[in-house]
Amino acid sequence: MTTTLLTHVKVQLALHELRPGTGRPLLLLHGLGEHTPAAAPTWADGWSGPVFGLDLTGHGASSRAPGGGYTAEILMADVDAALAHLGPATVVGRGLGAYVALLIAGARPALVVGAVLCDGPGLSGGGPAPHSPSVITRSADAVAASQEQGQPDPFALAELSRDVRPEDYATTYARQALQFSGLEAPLAIAAVTRPPWLAAVAAEPGVVVEPVADALARYAAIPTPTRD
Repeated sequence: MTTTLLTHVKVQLALHELRPGTGRPLLLLHGLGEHTPAAAPTWADGWSGPVFGLDLTGHGASSRAPGGGYTAEILMADVDAALAHLGPATVVGRGLGAYVALLIAGARPALVVGAVLCDGPGLSGGGPAPHSPSVITRSADAVAASQEQGQPDPFALAELSRDVRPEDYATTYARQALQFSGLEAPLAIAAVTRPPWLAAVAAEPGVVVEPVADALARYAAIPTPTRD
């Protein structure tokens, strides 16, 4: 596995190449508390292009935010930095990564050639409404120690598990992907679990529900757009 460190503001993001290939990259986004796997998953065996995995901020080999302040939008910006490096890519998100994949598909429709949303940790988030406010404390030394031990930042686990996901907010990103990507079906849902935000996205015309392998076959057949 080859790792490239990308600088995103003050964060170092670990982008791992899990398997080389020819053609459009496949970018994997892990679930809450997880990190990029050591090897490409078997369901990606049919993908001819290279397979990459991004450790999101606070996870794996990427930097921690000592004071917390994690949001799904910050993680979306992580993926934006990876796409700036890779160019157009197909994205597969698991759990929390599925929600981030939805956001980046709507925010960067010209660069995301299909997003596949899968089950995994953090898929539900904190629901559609804010929780009671609370203050989480953790020393900088403890945060640094978690990275040395390969553990996720405790702030990330606490804050991202409470991430608010209104249904209309999620569908706004889905509609942007549907309108501006130029793809007939830019979003594919392979997840069985359907929290309210994902159920709302699944109900949007043009969103398909199919297994990961079928979704990848669909997107592999689409020509890669030329980079400006």
